[in-house]
Amino acid sequence: MFNTVFSRSIITLWLWFGLSGLTLAQPSASQQFNQLLDDIWQYELSISPLMASREGVAGYDDKLADISPQALAEQHNVWQEYAAKLSAIPVDALSEEERISLFMQQYRLNNIIDEYKFNAHYLPITSEYGFHSSLGNLPRTIRFRTKEDYQHYLARLAGVDEIIAQNIEYMKKGLAENYTQPKAVLKGFEDSVKPYLVKDAKESTFYTPFTSFPEQIDKPTRRALTQQASDIIQNQVVPAYQQFYDFLVDDYIPNARDDIAAKNWPSGEAYYQNRIKHYTTTDMTAKEIHELGLSEVKRIRSEMQSVVDELGFDGTIDEFIHFLRTDPQFYATSAEDLLKEASFIAKKIDGKLPQLFELLPRIPYGVAPVPESIAPKYTTGRYVSPSRDDQPGYYWVNTYALDKRPLYALTALTLHEAVPGHHIQISLAAEMTDLPKVRQNTYISAFGEGWGLYSEYLGKEVGMYEDPYDEFGRLSYEMWRACRLVVDTGMHMFGWSREKALNYMMTNTALSEHNVTTEIDRYISWPAQALSYKIGEIKIKALRKKAEEALGSDFDVRKFHRAVLAHGSIPLFILEQNINNFIDEQLAGK
Repeated sequence: MFNTVFSRSIITLWLWFGLSGLTLAQPSASQQFNQLLDDIWQYELSISPLMASREGVAGYDDKLADISPQALAEQHNVWQEYAAKLSAIPVDALSEEERISLFMQQYRLNNIIDEYKFNAHYLPITSEYGFHSSLGNLPRTIRFRTKEDYQHYLARLAGVDEIIAQNIEYMKKGLAENYTQPKAVLKGFEDSVKPYLVKDAKESTFYTPFTSFPEQIDKPTRRALTQQASDIIQNQVVPAYQQFYDFLVDDYIPNARDDIAAKNWPSGEAYYQNRIKHYTTTDMTAKEIHELGLSEVKRIRSEMQSVVDELGFDGTIDEFIHFLRTDPQFYATSAEDLLKEASFIAKKIDGKLPQLFELLPRIPYGVAPVPESIAPKYTTGRYVSPSRDDQPGYYWVNTYALDKRPLYALTALTLHEAVPGHHIQISLAAEMTDLPKVRQNTYISAFGEGWGLYSEYLGKEVGMYEDPYDEFGRLSYEMWRACRLVVDTGMHMFGWSREKALNYMMTNTALSEHNVTTEIDRYISWPAQALSYKIGEIKIKALRKKAEEALGSDFDVRKFHRAVLAHGSIPLFILEQNINNFIDEQLAGK
């Protein structure tokens, strides 16, 4: 041990001193950069206690984020300083992986800076989610093994009322500046708060950790902890949620703006273009995206007509879609049946993954229903990443309004949200422990959602769409994402009404009216995010075609997928560079 330590000391001195032994050597650009990445990460953990807990970093487990105006202003200044330091790093002096990390860190910082500049914190809710629902996930962020774990959780619970009050104040500022969510997407939103308005603290989701205890915690301690929890929930948490509910019903929703276009917010046109760049990682304009969407809709509709012709259906596509929406054979009769069917499809694709991948993640995933409190206005399905390293991922299936959840689209949904879609991409990225934390914890929508939509297409290659109805469901889902390019830009930049967007989606997709309504409201309340899916998928497909043409019979789809996913979530221009390198290496026989 002594010799090892002595040797390391000598090496360290040699690295830091010049040949003369008198002058300190300057850290290399690589050393400076990696130290800066670590400094930024440590600062982010210090102001994001829940993320620190998720990462297993001690010292933050009893804290919630400080979102006061003073704190946000101070953080904004720090982020700008870090951004300036990143800009000063000589890119040419970095390795390929370090350059990717630099771009990723800049992407992450720029988004934080831009959202503060555009006052995004004045809008802490969308049509389907909000800070209040996020707080409801607190019980999932902590491992409850010791008395201290419960005490830390209680300390966080005691801060919930302040978080709610601060968000209400930001929303009041939004009202004063006409910077609110549109009234049209908020109908019934207050219902998402009702599950937290319990009469008995024991009925609260926040009380869940106190329904069972580890054996090592004695009964007197259990009684004391449960009493504290009851007091905080009854006297602080529930009244705070009641205050938010009353604010929504009495003030926010009645006075929310009637207009739906993001361009009509303060600095709205600049904000929407900023969001396009953030979510697509391209410099495309709203007009270019709108026209691309129209072209894709035309192409996919032609393919849908081919399926209708194959089935010999006596009628138009519109009549066929009406048939799909209304015939009971295409719908589950119970939530359990829908979940079982989704689980069966998930297990079936699991068995086909070796045909498509050389490397699969360690983390498993489960299938579960979307929580009842958010299901009515929630999307049809979603992937939920683990909050801790002792948890699986989850493929959430919306079991609300079963007559609006068609089985013919369930295969495409499962491939997108579970595997080979989000679960594989996100889990592999999380397991790249040799990468900087910013790479493991940054999700780029164009890459991730583009991969999800591309994964739906992969099901076609391994025989997952077993009949023409399933194939039509896949095409309908692709059409859904193509329509997003048209309606999102149309509503936010080109004067489309909500009704026009609804009609366009109803005409061109086989989605139910309920799904179309929740989707349109999502696009209105979350500008430009929906553009990322088709933009990303088009790029991945184009790069695959390029690789296939260049490599010919030597093209291996498993190696291609490994190359696509090899660097985690990345901007599309970096993905293109990586696949070009992959092609060159394959041609060189490496």
